Amino acid sequence: MTTQIEIFQSLPDHTQLPDSDGTFVKNFQEHPQSILLTQSIWPILETIHPDGQFCIGQDSGIYWRITEPPEKGAEAPDWFYVPDVPPTLNGIPRRSYVMWQEIVSPLIVLEFVSGTGAEERDLTPYKGKFWVYEKAIRVPFYGIYEVKKASVEMYALLEGHYQLMEPNERGHYPIPPLGVEIGIWQGEYQNQNFPWLRWWNEQGNLLLTGDERAEQERQRADRLAAKLREMGINPDEV
Repeated sequence: MTTQIEIFQSLPDHTQLPDSDGTFVKNFQEHPQSILLTQSIWPILETIHPDGQFCIGQDSGIYWRITEPPEKGAEAPDWFYVPDVPPTLNGIPRRSYVMWQEIVSPLIVLEFVSGTGAEERDLTPYKGKFWVYEKAIRVPFYGIYEVKKASVEMYALLEGHYQLMEPNERGHYPIPPLGVEIGIWQGEYQNQNFPWLRWWNEQGNLLLTGDERAEQERQRADRLAAKLREMGINPDEV
């Protein structure tokens, strides 16, 4: 008689499942957008997880059921975060996130719309992205970002159903477990000026990347040097 443990052990793991569905990234904005989200929130995640037990996926598969071919049983969000799990498994970098091997669902999943948005809002049972995130993976926060519309649609999972979130007075959407807000920021990043999806802290301060923090410090130093020169002081001699 086959036991549940034997069945579990016979299921494929992340090293045995495809790590790509063979599709192209839809445009040149999506990759920097993922990097921007990751770099700016990284210090927050390191504070929340001083043990380093968390992972971020970017165009990585979340396997939620066994199918043939295997990739039909996975969704590959443009960006997602999972708390309280090791970033590697047995010293091997994660190729995907396999729900039947894990006990923690992603806390937040973000999809970047490249078409009409119908795919990201598809409620078709067992097939539609919206249905899978809501009913199968049960992700607490789901965001649909549309750069063409300069908008993000955020949903929170309440009693098993996604409820459309209302923005706060700053036009942002609070993500309480992370102590951050998410919203749209118009500006230039990596030589592209777009309405980017970005994070703010609970006080409404934009979370900066390392390069942005360095540039901010450089500008502060330049202003201080100019002020000293106005006072007749050579900043190079201070």
